[in-house]
Amino acid sequence: MSEEQPNNPLHGITLEKILQTLVDLYGWKALSRRIEIRCFYNEPSIKSSLKFLRSTPWARQEVEDLYLASQRYLTTPEKQEKQQ
Repeated sequence: MSEEQPNNPLHGITLEKILQTLVDLYGWKALSRRIEIRCFYNEPSIKSSLKFLRSTPWARQEVEDLYLASQRYLTTPEKQEKQQ
């Protein structure tokens, strides 16, 4: 049974989308410096990283936390003004 999660900022966003957004934003090299996970710096790929993140709760949590922090930063009024 699927429950609605209106207060969950990650509701409806797949782990693949989160990871792809972070890779697009930071690149693999910078991402591996922010979160020290071997699959981010040793022959990185979305597929291998997803496999690891799905089976490792602490790593997934770090990725989700970085995604949320990045989204908050990208949506601040100061950043929106600079983008216009």
